[in-house]
Amino acid sequence: MSANDRPDGQQPPATYESAFLKACRREPVPHTPVWFMRQAGRSLPEYLKVREGIAMLDSCMRPELVAEITMQPVRRHDVDAAIYFSDIVVPLKAIGIDLDIKPGVGPVVAKPIRTRADLAQLRDLTPEDVWYVTEAIGLLTAELGPTPLIGFAGAPFTLASYLVEGGPSKNHEHTKALMYGDPQLWADLLDRLAEITSAFLRVQIEAGASAVQLFDSWVGALAPADYRRSVMPASTKVFESVASYGVPRIHFGVGTGELLGLMGEAGADVVGVDWRVPLDVAAGRVGPGKALQGNLDPAVLFSTTEAVETKTREVLDAAAGLEGHVFNLGHGVPPTTDPDALTRLVDYVHTHTAR
Repeated sequence: MSANDRPDGQQPPATYESAFLKACRREPVPHTPVWFMRQAGRSLPEYLKVREGIAMLDSCMRPELVAEITMQPVRRHDVDAAIYFSDIVVPLKAIGIDLDIKPGVGPVVAKPIRTRADLAQLRDLTPEDVWYVTEAIGLLTAELGPTPLIGFAGAPFTLASYLVEGGPSKNHEHTKALMYGDPQLWADLLDRLAEITSAFLRVQIEAGASAVQLFDSWVGALAPADYRRSVMPASTKVFESVASYGVPRIHFGVGTGELLGLMGEAGADVVGVDWRVPLDVAAGRVGPGKALQGNLDPAVLFSTTEAVETKTREVLDAAAGLEGHVFNLGHGVPPTTDPDALTRLVDYVHTHTAR
């Protein structure tokens, strides 16, 4: 089943006919839809206010808080989709992995996974483990109305890199050492993570998410041959696990210009593109039958309004011949971004592309 085939009745008709979901399905749209990765977060003063004194992982487990944070950029910026507020390590925490998100550092794992015995830490994820996700999405779909909600999860490779390294890494030495040195253990690790990720996405879809995005933040560290052999099977398993729901599946990674075709081949309906590759070039690498998402350089937001508009036009011009285009940044919203710059950007894209 493709993104075009979601059975009638699984989501409200107004949501199904939204500009965002139409673009994902490569159908004609009234305007190019816009949303931003990390649109709910540190760039918003209202976010900082409600998060004050609450640890990141704790905030992801409070349904009312999750719903409020997810809604904030929808109210402020008039984006065409909301993205569920969470973190890619939430399902790992939910199954009992001893980890925390350290401010200024990122996820830190107490006992890295580097041996076969360590795999025992990774049990199956059940809906009961993440009950707060189901509850929060119920609150959100009631408030969002026709605006679609995007669910998300971390891809197996990126989750594995955190688990094997024990935290963020620039060079992924331990990760690649395991991948090259014990390919069977590596394959078993990624397969286990694919099962956990699939379960996490299914919970979100069944609760009411209208699309899902798989973030493979660190996979740009790999050569194409290594991706195809050692990563793609697990990512494909995740996409196949949610195919029967018929919701659009988005795949995004950073520094993945050399991997774009393979990332689409893994099973995505929409391939996210960072700012390093123009969208018309990316389309040639991905091939037909996929929509693209992206890809304004986030750093442009710190320049003048005129510069933002100029660079935005370049993105839109490069996307003019695409089968489907969802406007986004080439990565997440930087925390020190002026929120008004995002509001102006959404309005500019909507106005400039109105049909």
